[in-house]
Amino acid sequence: MSSKHKILVIGTGSIGERHLRCLQSTDRCELAFCEPLESRRLEVAGRYGIDSNLAFGSLDEALASAASFDSAVVAAPAPFHIPMGMQLAAAGIHIMMEKPLSLSLEGITEFEDLVNSKEIIVAVGYTHRAHTAMIGLKEKLDSGKFGRPLELRVDLGQPFAVIRPAYADVYFADPKMGGGSIQDMITHFYSIGDWLLGPMDRIVTHAKHQALPRVEVEDTVHSLADHGGVMATYSQNLTQAQNEVTTTVICEGGSIRADYRKKRVSWITEPNGEWNHEPYEMDDIDEIYVRQNNAFLDEVEGKGKSLCSLEEGIRTLKVNLASLKSAETFTWQELS
Repeated sequence: MSSKHKILVIGTGSIGERHLRCLQSTDRCELAFCEPLESRRLEVAGRYGIDSNLAFGSLDEALASAASFDSAVVAAPAPFHIPMGMQLAAAGIHIMMEKPLSLSLEGITEFEDLVNSKEIIVAVGYTHRAHTAMIGLKEKLDSGKFGRPLELRVDLGQPFAVIRPAYADVYFADPKMGGGSIQDMITHFYSIGDWLLGPMDRIVTHAKHQALPRVEVEDTVHSLADHGGVMATYSQNLTQAQNEVTTTVICEGGSIRADYRKKRVSWITEPNGEWNHEPYEMDDIDEIYVRQNNAFLDEVEGKGKSLCSLEEGIRTLKVNLASLKSAETFTWQELS
């Protein structure tokens, strides 16, 4: 009898297929998936060597089948996350939920109550917590060697139309499907702020559409925030030529920086001194999905913790909603 996890991946868009590929690479899973389009379903089943009996047209069909699953990945569009999560939780199936957790707070309390009553694991897919540079930054911050954090600065941008050329034809173009920079992109780094510094207390956001063609959703976001007294700045655009992310934490005893483009974690402690650089290798973005999924499977096995819990995912959902409201009203928003 196989001891491998039996995992159902719901949705085979770019992220869902990435989950299939990365889960398969762990050699810890037997995989099934849901895909409503028959041609796509046959294509994906053939590419990953998945039996046609484990390639379902819908979640209802999968749950009604003779197959059994201990875990599932929800990679459908965000409006379906909580309804699907309720079905899976009711069946006692552990869940890796893609971000954002939802687009509103509707049904969140009921979902959390059901998850707790069924004693299942729910992780939320904020993959930048699995990035090698962010892990290195957090390790240094948590060491205490740099003292109390005072300020966080996140600066990211990319040529989005080149990196994700189908952006205007998918969910990204529609805020009601989870589109726009706040719900799709900078939310990752609101989650990073929560992970590094703890919950956000308040936020003010200026966001607008600047130049990204073929859509009207915001492509540029500037947020100021407070995490328990630590000031934070989040700045992001989807129009610049260079793909880069830098995250800096300024502490009482020095500064720590993660730089994706330069592939290094850096730190400095002496005024006007020299930066120290610690390079890392990460050749494929799949690495962070493998790391995230292994952490989820470890928690399911009772020997570790997922990288982003349901509680943390709910906190970031509240930040997303507050950021959107702030951008609309030009006001500070308090978070409870």
